Amino acid sequence: MAVSYNKLWKLLIDKNMNKTDLRLKADIGTATLAKLGKNQPVSMDVIMKICSVLGCNIEDVMELLPVEDNV
Repeated sequence: MAVSYNKLWKLLIDKNMNKTDLRLKADIGTATLAKLGKNQPVSMDVIMKICSVLGCNIEDVMELLPVEDNV
């Protein structure tokens, strides 16, 4: 499975926030923010902080995508 945070970026636009605002309000590091930007897995604690700041649920900020096999 692959992870996508495209929903998070769309939600930030809807809430008129940028990535730096999110980082500061959710108290997450720059390395974690970089992982989010690269669609890499982050801890559940980070996801919970983001959801708390944005007032949303997990499915509002991320989704799991199937990985296609090239066999």
